[in-house]
Amino acid sequence: MHYELYYWPSNQGRGEFVRLALEEVGADYIDVGRVPEAEGGGVPALLKLINAPDLKTPPFAPPFLKAGDLIIGHTANILMYLGAHHALAPAEEAGRLWAHQLQLSVTDFAKEIHDTHHPVGAAFYYEDQKVEAKRYTENFLKLRVPKFMTYFENVIARNGGRHLVGTALSYVDLSMFQLLAGLRYAFPRVLARLDPSLPRLAALHDAVAKRPRIATYLASARRMPFDEKGVFRHYPELDD
Repeated sequence: MHYELYYWPSNQGRGEFVRLALEEVGADYIDVGRVPEAEGGGVPALLKLINAPDLKTPPFAPPFLKAGDLIIGHTANILMYLGAHHALAPAEEAGRLWAHQLQLSVTDFAKEIHDTHHPVGAAFYYEDQKVEAKRYTENFLKLRVPKFMTYFENVIARNGGRHLVGTALSYVDLSMFQLLAGLRYAFPRVLARLDPSLPRLAALHDAVAKRPRIATYLASARRMPFDEKGVFRHYPELDD
């Protein structure tokens, strides 16, 4: 199967969770947003598909994945599809549903992470909502980060200590790698204090980073760096 991933070309964002899964399985795919506009890619290609008048299943917003005749939107939905078709999820229904449930929790957490720098709304610059961001982030770091990360740590402990779901690598493990890497970038001081209480998640992060295809991807130009444009942003005044 040849895949077309549609996401904004300027940052990792939510599309990175999908990229990690595609890279892990060695999928044949193109990152349409990062293809030059002169070659039919870029933002115009994304908008063309979103606004196609004859499309019966139009996506609301990136990321979405074109797989043959299918156009699949939403990160968790895309990963559920890839998990079933590339052995990145348990084979039995209960295991697939559990993986999807955990990925939805990752989605919820990622939204809260985004809101640390945009609590008022995405239409406003961070500089226009610094006061609100500081207040939101104080509560987020004190209550929400420990709650989410302790939950995931307990899940992996109950599953044997190596993987979040099943007995082999899943797309949820890949997403947890991205989640922890992003939090360490955005809030290095806070995560330095929290990391000792998350030994299994830290070990999972390191194990994923060493997987051959992931390691190659992380060292390549295909892996965009964290910056102050995506979900995970480092503002020193918030890392308190």
